[in-house]
Amino acid sequence: MSPTTRQRIQIAAGVLWLVIVGLGTGMLWKYSNTPNPDPTPPAHWPAATMIPRADGWASLVMFVHPRCSCTSASMGELAVLMARCQGLVNARVVFFRPSGSREDWTHSDLWQAAAAIPGVTVQADKDGREARLFHAETSGHTALYDAQGELVFDGGITASRGHSGDNDGRDAITALLHGKTPERAQTPVYGCLILKPESKPSDGVK
Repeated sequence: MSPTTRQRIQIAAGVLWLVIVGLGTGMLWKYSNTPNPDPTPPAHWPAATMIPRADGWASLVMFVHPRCSCTSASMGELAVLMARCQGLVNARVVFFRPSGSREDWTHSDLWQAAAAIPGVTVQADKDGREARLFHAETSGHTALYDAQGELVFDGGITASRGHSGDNDGRDAITALLHGKTPERAQTPVYGCLILKPESKPSDGVK
């Protein structure tokens, strides 16, 4: 093989590598910045829910898949939010738990992280019953209801998938809890699906 031919092969290989890297980076960026189209939660706190709500208090509820690594960022943002809003809200993180699973399947690192946040209560959600009642399909979906049980915010509290830092969701909830009007009352949700489409329960809640 002549030096010229070898050089051409090396250049071609280099160009191909750059194309592959570029495509991979583009796909990763698109994945990180593409939210899941979750429906809006009920306008009023669901009567059929088993999640307690204290009259006269705002209630925040976040739905989580315990094995979704993306949700670590949401948990970090929740910790920041609660530090800024202590005494202003009852907060609960609800973890999906499929029937037949062991208790430690739900008690993941995310469960431990949520339980360590002051002011946050954690609970398991068998077969996603509560998530379905609140129309939460994506891990990290957060809803805030006011003291009268009316929905005032829903969405995610990260700017993209697995991204920590300032974001519209966290700012909106903080503003609402301090009696201010946020710029947005709904934000995109980035995370893993709580229930796979083929495994979602039927509409009859049991």
